[in-house]
Amino acid sequence: MISTHWLDKRKPYWQRLEELLERSTKEGFKSLTRPELQELSLLYRQIAADLAALREDPGSVHFARYLNQLLARAHNTIYSAQRASASALLNYLRQVFPQTFHRNLWYCAAAFLIFLGSALVGAALTYHDPDFKVKILGPEMVQTIEHHQMWTHSIVGIKPSASSAIMTNNMSVAFTTFAAGITFGVGTIYMMIFNGLLIGVIGVACWLAGMSLPLWSFVAPHGVLELPAIFIAGGAGLRLAAGLLFPGYLPRREAVSRAGNEAVRLLMGVVPMLVIAGLIEAFVSPTSLTVTLKFAIAASLAILLAAYLFWRPADQVKAGSSA
Repeated sequence: MISTHWLDKRKPYWQRLEELLERSTKEGFKSLTRPELQELSLLYRQIAADLAALREDPGSVHFARYLNQLLARAHNTIYSAQRASASALLNYLRQVFPQTFHRNLWYCAAAFLIFLGSALVGAALTYHDPDFKVKILGPEMVQTIEHHQMWTHSIVGIKPSASSAIMTNNMSVAFTTFAAGITFGVGTIYMMIFNGLLIGVIGVACWLAGMSLPLWSFVAPHGVLELPAIFIAGGAGLRLAAGLLFPGYLPRREAVSRAGNEAVRLLMGVVPMLVIAGLIEAFVSPTSLTVTLKFAIAASLAILLAAYLFWRPADQVKAGSSA
């Protein structure tokens, strides 16, 4: 049962939110200072938790009704103020995505380790049983490899169309890997295992046929972006699954909502990575550029990506420590 003391303690926060909403309604959203905007967002989340507590108490129906209306106003105010803009996109790419990646690094690392373990298993099975590759790759692709031919030459003549198809396919894989997190992570783990197994089998099959250099010189330029994007998408799927499996003290619906918002912020960052990877895979990877140049491009992109994801300016580190 909700106590009078709890209500007296929480009411000033409700009144403060109502005050901020009144100001934004009368004077416009820009009348609020940056600290007040942060306060508005924090109050919105806190009072949503208050509403969840009040709904459990039959004697607090009128308070619950009041908060429900207050939160509806706050929701409309907050989200109606959001506008897509170039500055918002730049801020997301410059700050929001790298920070979200840092917060969810362990989920992305878990996806990578699942992928790596599966790749090693696929490589070992193919090495000890060369016929295993036929079960995974199919006889047609195996024959192509054994005839020392790459299956990528057809891309060269239709580069624009191929680029579009590659981007669509890669984004489909990434979004499917993320969405499969709703299966309590089972689907996401399956996608990581399958893709890891596939690359392990292909790697050893090409090595046995003396095709390692053509394979990796093709994969490297775009793979240094494409593979991390898949790992991040896998991390987003695992983050969603964590909200389902481990809600903690939150109601499961609230936990899933928060995990989903965080996972989507993480997932959206892979879209530009996959767009660039698709362009490189169509216009650079299958071309006759020298192997040295292709690996140099791959190394440069890998360094830039690592710097983008892991380097944090001093002001961001200080802000994160304060938070």
